[in-house]
Amino acid sequence: AIDIGNTNITLGVFKETHLEATWRLATDSSRLTDEYGIFMNNLLQMKGILPSQITKACICCVVPPLLPVFEELCKTYFNINPLIVGSGTKTGIRILYDNPHDVGADRIVDAAAALKIYGGPAIVVDFGTGTVFDAIAKNGDYLGGAIAPGINISAEALVSKSSILRGIELIAPPKAIGKNTVHAMQSGLILGCASMVEGMVSRFMKELDDEVKVVATGGLASKMNEVTDIFDFVNPNLTLVGLQHIYELNAKT
Repeated sequence: AIDIGNTNITLGVFKETHLEATWRLATDSSRLTDEYGIFMNNLLQMKGILPSQITKACICCVVPPLLPVFEELCKTYFNINPLIVGSGTKTGIRILYDNPHDVGADRIVDAAAALKIYGGPAIVVDFGTGTVFDAIAKNGDYLGGAIAPGINISAEALVSKSSILRGIELIAPPKAIGKNTVHAMQSGLILGCASMVEGMVSRFMKELDDEVKVVATGGLASKMNEVTDIFDFVNPNLTLVGLQHIYELNAKT
């Protein structure tokens, strides 16, 4: 399972439905097929997995230049044609966006995974390049969502637009009221994001008007779960599980 995001590429290997191993790579559109192929082969070997054991592949991608790179990688290194999640792919989700083609493939994959694992209605909060909120109705319809700047982007913008602020470790400060610049920035970035998430989830819940499961995913999901009690479930590998699920749905058709 390959999730190609703007900041990270997340890889997962499944044996049947069990997630055996996961990795994260930095997204780099300038890398060639063979470069990513060498990375993947080395990662597999470290886990004792042979390339010949990879018999299926499913990809979702929000970085268009990298899609043909990974399609070619799957064909060259694993001798398989990957399933690309996109228009026409069976997902089990009816998209009620004004223009369904505008919804990122990763958002639909997350919604499909949340519906399968936790049921609807559900709110998925994905902490990635952006902090993305997705709403899934009780009947499985994808209703829409919200997109805000991610924590890393906010931190980078704060530092790049300021003359005196410097990069910091993105962890929660001891208290909301920072006693120094580092703690003040951590408070604004980490606790500020948590408060934004709590507020947005509250607004979504009012519109869903039902008992809702709130699911956190993405690279910073576990860290954010430490500073808020808004989440019912934390699943950093939600997108990978969704890709496996969607592959199986399409394999049956």
